Amino acid sequence: MIDALQAFTESVHPFWQWAAVILISAIPFVESYGGALVGVLAGVPVIVAIIAAVVGNWISMVLVVLLFKKIRDVRGSDEKELSPRKQKFKDRFDRFGVAGVSLLGQTVLPSQITSGAMVGWGASRSAVILWQTISIILWGIAFGVLGMLGVNLLAGR
Repeated sequence: MIDALQAFTESVHPFWQWAAVILISAIPFVESYGGALVGVLAGVPVIVAIIAAVVGNWISMVLVVLLFKKIRDVRGSDEKELSPRKQKFKDRFDRFGVAGVSLLGQTVLPSQITSGAMVGWGASRSAVILWQTISIILWGIAFGVLGMLGVNLLAGR
């Protein structure tokens, strides 16, 4: 099955390979790690898959951060009662800060949700973008390399 997918991917113009990986990486819960992995498994060159996955995830994250910043500016910082689930996330944010939530949060929630929540709770827009960018790059590289190793292992290389 992977061979058929890779053969199809090779028949597609490289622009569409990039575009497909960028688009799927912009989807919450797919992120840069899922996009890089899918791209590599589909036969997109590793570097291309990682860069495209990072770009797609980064664009969607930045758009969410800008949107939530605008909403916060318009609404203000009205403190209302949080649901138990949101309160648990807020406690983690208070404990680990922007860096910790950005780097570790992708194991639980998409970067779009964590970034929007952090900005909504008053975190600096630039700090959220910086740390989410670092996280998106690290996770994309890690899963792109894991995908490459998996493909090489399956191919017996």
